[in-house]
Amino acid sequence: MRLPVIDLCSDDMAAQLHQACGEYGFFYLVNHGVDEALQVRLEDLSRKFFAQDLQTKLEIQMSRGGRRWRGYFPLGGELTSGQPDLKEGIYFGAELSQDHPLVKAGTPLHGPNLFPKGMPEFGQAVLDYMAAMTRLGHVLIAHIGLSLGLEASYFADHYTADPLILFRTFNYPAHSGMGLGVGEHTDYGLLTILRQDMCGGLQVKSKSEWIDVTPIPNAFVCNVGDMLDRLTGGRYLSAPHRVKHVAEHDRLSFAFFFDPNFNAEVRPIRTGAAVIDNRDERWDHASVHEFRGTYGDYLLNKISKVFPELMRTTLCGLS
Repeated sequence: MRLPVIDLCSDDMAAQLHQACGEYGFFYLVNHGVDEALQVRLEDLSRKFFAQDLQTKLEIQMSRGGRRWRGYFPLGGELTSGQPDLKEGIYFGAELSQDHPLVKAGTPLHGPNLFPKGMPEFGQAVLDYMAAMTRLGHVLIAHIGLSLGLEASYFADHYTADPLILFRTFNYPAHSGMGLGVGEHTDYGLLTILRQDMCGGLQVKSKSEWIDVTPIPNAFVCNVGDMLDRLTGGRYLSAPHRVKHVAEHDRLSFAFFFDPNFNAEVRPIRTGAAVIDNRDERWDHASVHEFRGTYGDYLLNKISKVFPELMRTTLCGLS
């Protein structure tokens, strides 16, 4: 079994998206228009960064980012379902200056990034990639609106005129044993657009079966997040996924999250249809449909479980 492959320029894209998001919650995206040379440049520079000694990488550790939630975390520094992941990574987001209103207000997850000082070309590649992916996110979420029978501008009008942009660069180091690089989980927001290298390892759970998401050259892997599941009343599935550890090689992945505005309250589309609640099948047995509050509330609650120590320090006033 393989996930659907959707061409961004296909004439029946809305119908394909409706089927893929409803049946799998995942799909490959091809002919997406993002410069492949930029992707390769980012991958090469990321390998160079992760190949450095730990002390050098810790010069941009996440504790220095405070409420911005930016910077590097070492192997085992991130938790999934309470278990340390077998990966290291860097958290990035939209580049906002200190005088931006949201930054001045102390809004979590907003502010300038932490870039390695000795690799200026890496920081520029990250910014170029995030800009390209943000443009793609706007295009793709408009098509998802059409797939739901809404206006193409529905998400921009209600949630994504100023989206919360988060970007993660992950490295799964080669290891002598097998296991899970990341345990079973779902993503939090609207839409995730993932570039993975050719090592493989990503798996999606569909009808209690784990499907290997085999890499396709110059294709992104896209998936529905919890808030799109909530907004559609469960018609579009926030599907569980995990990463099997690939022992022979380091594995790189680049996860771009196109999410609602931090202060937006994500309200279900009123269709009259009954809500499809899959809490019994979810990894955390929680219902995304019972949540009340803003997307920022939802996200911070989830992050507190992923980086509990960092949450404690930021709540104590570090910035």
